[in-house]
Amino acid sequence: MSKYKEIKGFKVQTLASDTAASAIAAGTWSSGGNMNTGRFGNGASRNSSATTSVVAFAGFTSPPLTARNETEQYNGSTWTEVANVNTSRGQVGGSGSSDSAALVFGGEVYPTPANQTLTESWNGTAWTEVNDLNTAGRGMGNTGTSTAALAVSGTGRSGFTEIYNGSTWTESGDIPSNRTYPNVFGITTSAISAGGDIPPATTDALSFNGTSWSPITSLNSATSTGHAFGTSTDGLSVGTTTTEYWNGSSWTEVAEIATPRQEGGAAGVSNDGLICGGTPPSTTAATEEFTAPSTFTKTNLGQVYYNSGSNAFKVTEQPVPGGSWSSGGAMNTARQGVTGSGIQTAALAFGGDNPGSTPEYLDLTELYNGTSWTEVNDLNQARRMLGGAGTSTSSLAFGGGEPPTIYANTESWNGTNWTEVNDLNTSRERLAGCGADNTSVIAFGGGPPDTANTETWDGSSWTEVNNLNTARRELGGSGIITSALAYGGNDGSVKNETETWDGTSWTEVSNLNTARKFMGSAGTDSSNALAFGGTPPVTGKTESWDGTSWTEVADLATTRSELGGTGTKVLALAFGGLTPPGSSSATEEWTVPETNKTITVS
Repeated sequence: MSKYKEIKGFKVQTLASDTAASAIAAGTWSSGGNMNTGRFGNGASRNSSATTSVVAFAGFTSPPLTARNETEQYNGSTWTEVANVNTSRGQVGGSGSSDSAALVFGGEVYPTPANQTLTESWNGTAWTEVNDLNTAGRGMGNTGTSTAALAVSGTGRSGFTEIYNGSTWTESGDIPSNRTYPNVFGITTSAISAGGDIPPATTDALSFNGTSWSPITSLNSATSTGHAFGTSTDGLSVGTTTTEYWNGSSWTEVAEIATPRQEGGAAGVSNDGLICGGTPPSTTAATEEFTAPSTFTKTNLGQVYYNSGSNAFKVTEQPVPGGSWSSGGAMNTARQGVTGSGIQTAALAFGGDNPGSTPEYLDLTELYNGTSWTEVNDLNQARRMLGGAGTSTSSLAFGGGEPPTIYANTESWNGTNWTEVNDLNTSRERLAGCGADNTSVIAFGGGPPDTANTETWDGSSWTEVNNLNTARRELGGSGIITSALAYGGNDGSVKNETETWDGTSWTEVSNLNTARKFMGSAGTDSSNALAFGGTPPVTGKTESWDGTSWTEVADLATTRSELGGTGTKVLALAFGGLTPPGSSSATEEWTVPETNKTITVS
């Protein structure tokens, strides 16, 4: 099948040639080379870019139970013994970026049981003792590099979280419910903890923003004493047998490991990682490698993908027309002109107004956990019609106001507090914005007067970039700083124009079916968006964008405008808004039952 022809009107192409396709779900575990010394409770470099540059160290052998100091390097097929750790111990914490930059910390010395604070740094040749942990412990969650490591909870540590900066350990926010052996992956400013023994083993999952922990969607299966690697939006949690993939919003079960085990070492990234060593029923030297080209992160109507590597057709369906809205937990404070960020199960709502109330303009912030809203720390500046972007633990709020007071104020959210940072170059309200977190945001449109201005935020300052083609306010926006969508709005007449941003410039594309302003927005990039609600007249209409055109789908139950929105086009959240004659506290959740089908060919 070297030529890709039209089959019953469907476009046929390889997975590799389409940015909408990737393959974690098709990932598999395979045997790697055995370690020279079988062990468990060992550490490993954690953030390797591949399985060809890994170091594993320390651990226990049994029977009899014996603490080890051996260090081994892996080149993708064979383990080689190198210089030993200075202090033999097991159930250690480990982090690192390669086989020449790693850190070992904590653990237990045996046969005289004693939790340790000892920390040693590896430079590819030798281990050197550096500053100790503040609190001794073993069985910690651990991730990071040799100069930026995270040690989470563990036996003897009462939920303590510590961050290493290359020189010293500093205590940070405790993890809720002290636990041992959580599966932790990511970096010191953005990490995930999955499972752990509280006891018993739990499905709890939490995210860390460098300061505090927040609940996220739970694992499908309880786990502890497992393994983990990857980033906070693209990682794997590996239990005794199960493997679950985290995409930043949900967990998906993928291939099981061949050799059931606990307390092994782990290293790698989500589609190229390994685990080594472990127990029970006996100490093992086995290494298993996980490989996958990518995952289905998007769906495309009627597309047939030919995967030449596995000789299979991958048929993806676009089930958005089958999506529906359902009721979620009501906000604590009814409001309109509200802005949001995050995902359906971990969202942030901030600002807004409630005419007739005192005060009318609000600084209130609320956090949604998938069930209910909780009031958290307020904005520094009360305002309405502001822009917002990011996650529930890393957001940016910018602009807003009401004539004659229009703001350029920008505030950064770290999961606990809002901090004032550098202002927009152009003061405006009724603008749109989107972005991955509080270090990478794009803001566009707004007024008065109506503007086409576009600015990007790099974590410290705003930069003016190329303008929208149509100046407007009260528009919708979805995506990230390199791939955004602007739609609808008002420039004296209500608009249906849609524009895509490629990181450099805006291009006009197909229009909304219904021209409107003051709508809610959700979406991950310029090929995936959801627009809902708006006016005039006040509506509940919902439209889904597939990168080419808008399709009308199921309406909101509560018609409204000036509402907040966040999430993806398959898992979105709508909250607050104006339901004449007053403000609303209603929350609705949009869910699409995504499906993938596989047809295997000979």
